[in-house]
Amino acid sequence: MTLAQKAFSLLQYPLPQHALSRLTGKFAQCDNPWLKDTLIKAFIKRFNVDMSQALEPDPSAYATFNDFFTRALKADARPLGEGILSPADGTLSQYGRLQAGQLVQAKGHTYSAQTLLGGDTALAEEFMGGSFATVYLSPRDYHRVHMPVTGTLREMIYVPGRLFSVNQATANYVPGLFARNERLVCIFDTPQGPLAMVLVGAMIVAAIETVWSGQVTPLSGQPQRMQFGKPITLEKGAEMGRFKLGSTVVMCFAKPVNFEARALPTMVSMGESLANN
Repeated sequence: MTLAQKAFSLLQYPLPQHALSRLTGKFAQCDNPWLKDTLIKAFIKRFNVDMSQALEPDPSAYATFNDFFTRALKADARPLGEGILSPADGTLSQYGRLQAGQLVQAKGHTYSAQTLLGGDTALAEEFMGGSFATVYLSPRDYHRVHMPVTGTLREMIYVPGRLFSVNQATANYVPGLFARNERLVCIFDTPQGPLAMVLVGAMIVAAIETVWSGQVTPLSGQPQRMQFGKPITLEKGAEMGRFKLGSTVVMCFAKPVNFEARALPTMVSMGESLANN
């Protein structure tokens, strides 16, 4: 890690992370034509965003910056592969087996499944001996999250926490980053066994949405478990949520997954096959 990366990570500790994220959210939701068009065009230029695959390629057509950021893609932009799919466009930063209930965050850093899943011992036990994969969504990526396999929602757990950046520099330095940040844990029952889709918040991530509950706005600072009266089943490849500004998705599988061997980190696209089982 360079000195600049270390300094970037250290400087995040004293920052008012939640206040900064709320402020960012207000700007992102502003519908003033001049302001939102200026923000969108500057963002596209800064991060080299490819608008050719967007369902609406005209930046000025979006009502707010958030609408642009969570833009839909053309129907044929992401063909679905076989087996277990990547849930998002982004960087596959880590994957593998859970070893003694631990997931790899970065070289020399691990964190526990129990902490990631909100401290529930019984829930964490379901994933002992299973597998995980972590996908980081950069600012330029498509920011909707899709199902890697078909699943029926069992419950959703909001876990309060910090809002550190989740880029690689921070992941290399901040211990237990993904289990420390605010996150939304979505537990699905699937033909392959239980699946946890963990949507991790980050600095300036204004909100997380799911397709079944909309924007998640729990009581401030309080853990919350949510179950829904009727079965909610989502097919493989279907949208399950979205980030209003980018972050990370951690998938935990109760059963071992034979991931295709890849050098890490590596870019992946939503719908790309990660494993054949």
